[in-house]
Amino acid sequence: MAFISSTVSFLLFISLSASSSLVSANFYDEFDITWGDGRGKVINPDLLTLSLDKSSGSGFESRNEYLFGKIDMQLKLVPGNSAGTVTAYYLSSKGSNWDEIDFEFLGNLSGDPYILHTNVFSQGKGNREQQFYLWFDPTADFHTYSILWNPQRIIFSVDGTPIREFKNAESTGVPFPKDQPMRIHSSLWNADDWATRGGLVKTDWSQAPFTASYRNFKADACVVASGKSSCGGSAASSAGNNQAWLSEELDNTKQERLRWVQKNYMIYNYCSDSKRFPQGFPPECNVA
Repeated sequence: MAFISSTVSFLLFISLSASSSLVSANFYDEFDITWGDGRGKVINPDLLTLSLDKSSGSGFESRNEYLFGKIDMQLKLVPGNSAGTVTAYYLSSKGSNWDEIDFEFLGNLSGDPYILHTNVFSQGKGNREQQFYLWFDPTADFHTYSILWNPQRIIFSVDGTPIREFKNAESTGVPFPKDQPMRIHSSLWNADDWATRGGLVKTDWSQAPFTASYRNFKADACVVASGKSSCGGSAASSAGNNQAWLSEELDNTKQERLRWVQKNYMIYNYCSDSKRFPQGFPPECNVA
């Protein structure tokens, strides 16, 4: 009975978080459509769409670069039979030793759940995958996908509920993304060689065009331009200002929600894949 009660309270929290409003930025001012030959469109200041057909997908990126921030975007994913498609929404720097923080949504057959794939790259090294099912239909309405990135941790959240925390483990020799400014990117593309059941299910082009929608972008973040941070000082020292999110961490309630999601909705965690790491798990997996 206690479990049922806590589950109901948790789902009520999710519902309230999903319905909360965001003060959104202007897509015309904040983003550029970077590829897709017209398949990506800014519909109005608060709505952007990406489309995919057999000829091409599409993508956009932010005009600003950020070094630490709390970034929200509401997405409504490709409905119906989305098998073979991937909607990627991520932060990334440039160069061969890039940093990256990933949300990727792997499409599936109608009625089957999307897989939410997360990853963190530091100094060009990734392979830190965690995957989840969602507790709602992400194609039926908009939901908020958030990245909190500060010098101590990266927290992935859905509708205000944390699903993953990646802590700074530099003390164990693991690089952490903290020196390279990153832009926000998103793309909708065909990945039917691997995305759905390892490539067994191919894209049904009779369902095209596939469309994902974006709204209510919000960035409470340090913008970097010409090596200087809007939070004060150089890009490398932007952690020195007094923005509250720069020291934010999960309180006991959010830690409980994180555990709940990981217990009930996580379907893959590289930190528990002993076949992949027979000699022992990566050192960041042991950071409490």
